[in-house]
Amino acid sequence: MGFDRVLFALVTPIQRFVTSQRLRISCWDWGNPSAPTLLLVHGGRDHARSWDRIAEAFRDDYHVVALDLRGHGDSDWSIGGNYGLPDNALDVAAVIESSGAPARILAHSYGGSVSLVTAGTFPALVSRLAVMEGTHSLNPPDQDHVGVEWMRNWARRLRGFETQESRPYPSLQAAEARMREANPRLPADFLPHLAAYASRPVEGGYMWKYDLWVNGRSSMELRRDELPEFWEAVECPVLLVTGSESAAAGRQHPNPEAHLREVRRVQIEGAGHWIHHDQKDALLAELRPFFAD
Repeated sequence: MGFDRVLFALVTPIQRFVTSQRLRISCWDWGNPSAPTLLLVHGGRDHARSWDRIAEAFRDDYHVVALDLRGHGDSDWSIGGNYGLPDNALDVAAVIESSGAPARILAHSYGGSVSLVTAGTFPALVSRLAVMEGTHSLNPPDQDHVGVEWMRNWARRLRGFETQESRPYPSLQAAEARMREANPRLPADFLPHLAAYASRPVEGGYMWKYDLWVNGRSSMELRRDELPEFWEAVECPVLLVTGSESAAAGRQHPNPEAHLREVRRVQIEGAGHWIHHDQKDALLAELRPFFAD
């Protein structure tokens, strides 16, 4: 049904794969390789093609590349469930090296957390970093301390995924309806596109592509109180973007500016957590001069 109706104005990117830690990481490339690299990093349970409208806006000026994080989209699943920030940061670094370094990065939510760790660990790979609500940690506050109780809780949570099974949706329209229910703010004309790339056909209908185990993280996940050390090692300018109507804004670090060398914060009015879907033009108005400097 609606998948075709949203592709009328979009240029289809070329898909390629990069190997990182023996996993195939899916990348979508909009061409223009002689221009500076602009890497788009999605958030949890999302996929690279949710950036299509943003990529279209930048493809004439930059070599735009969007990756599927491990366990998402068309990238490999990590056997054993290694989905921590360090693992994802290595994948992002590998994609930048294959695309042209240094790169500008636009990242959303968990992808922002990943990109900040990447920029702190490999500062030479990142020239500018725009993060949309990605200064939070997915670790529960009571798991900052590593010890016996932390190990027990982590093992219990991870083993719980062994018995979980995803329920297929009978049709793409049903998958769209579930996405609309989870986020009523998603643009109606873009929703079929999002659902089509987020799901895969299986017997009995369609299943989400992302691995349930991405929520388990890994035993080596960075703790909340360790993140500022990585932010302090970031050498490039950083733009922190929040939505004025975002329910996730309260989960962000209260003062990341205290740990970043060159940082500016902007708030996009009328936007929820998915700022690039809710207020695309207002977001682009902030990103263009930031990336062009």
